[in-house]
Amino acid sequence: MATVMQKIKDIEDEMARTQKNKATAHHLGLLKAKLAKLRRELLTPSSKGAGGAGEGFDVTKSGDSRVGLVGFPSVGKSTLLNKLTGTFSEVASYEFTTLTCIPGVITYRGAKIQLLDLPGIIEGAKDGKGRGRQVISTARTCNCILIVLDAIKPITHKRLIEKELEGFGIRLNKEPPNLTFRKKEKGGINFTSTSTNTNLDLDTVKAICSEYRIHNADITLRYDATADDLIDVIEGSRVYIPCIYVVNKIDQITLEELEILDKLPHYCPISAHLEWNLDGLLEKIWEYLDLTRVYTKPKGMNPDYEDPVILSSKKRTVEDFCLRIHKDMLKQFKYALVWGSSAKHKPQRVGKEHELEDEDVVQIIKKI
Repeated sequence: MATVMQKIKDIEDEMARTQKNKATAHHLGLLKAKLAKLRRELLTPSSKGAGGAGEGFDVTKSGDSRVGLVGFPSVGKSTLLNKLTGTFSEVASYEFTTLTCIPGVITYRGAKIQLLDLPGIIEGAKDGKGRGRQVISTARTCNCILIVLDAIKPITHKRLIEKELEGFGIRLNKEPPNLTFRKKEKGGINFTSTSTNTNLDLDTVKAICSEYRIHNADITLRYDATADDLIDVIEGSRVYIPCIYVVNKIDQITLEELEILDKLPHYCPISAHLEWNLDGLLEKIWEYLDLTRVYTKPKGMNPDYEDPVILSSKKRTVEDFCLRIHKDMLKQFKYALVWGSSAKHKPQRVGKEHELEDEDVVQIIKKI
């Protein structure tokens, strides 16, 4: 492990020394690819004895969605969990109070949202320091990440946490790169771009591919991509997660400072201890999770508005709705009647490919 760490440090030092210009783009691309490979080695230790998962980290996924609280020690993550969910997570004014992962559940607008209080991150977590690896591996499984920051401690914390998460292949508030990468048997590297390209050229692409021992591939860019984007697509293990920066302890800063914080994107100022703006935070979590509520209507009865079926915005067809209730439901499926904003008329008779909208009412008609 130490040798891998040393290699990573050497590459990072060399990248810091290298000037960024067109002549060095090729060399920097190669270094970035090497760095990504070494990071992957660090995350998946080959030897069986290289540290277990750590107690309390394999938390069973429950509820409709999962939200992780990430932050440095002592910024108020546990207090926030206690206030939002009523789950008891140990709170004290010294650092590293929470040592394992504590789950809690919020019921909001009919959806059950699992909230995980992860232990405090320390600098160098991506390199395996502290409990960093387990913390960030658990963060990878979340549908949304709340980075909890202290209003008094500088915003440099934000950069450090982002750097740790990015080192683990978590991309915050980003869309997957719009480029196509396809391996083939022969024909060399074929590189085409539909837009003007300032960051990548054929030599850099070939250098990055040869680092991964890929000598035959078709690569198509649809926007001005960087070397990092290409490496992300080749690695294929990146997760793209929406993220909210929760600035806690706002009762200890001035109004002028608060107004500056309020203008920043993806921010939500709160005070967990005094319970300020917790409703605003829940509203924002709901917006970032982008869930769809669908109500069921048994034949000849009123819709059940108490217990909606929760679907993600990417999987919200009638077929997904049936699978969420029971996997055998599709075998007996004949058609569905839909009331709501996705229906052209009330009710509309639809098949299983129909996409549902938030707060639709669905009645499934089975084969006899």
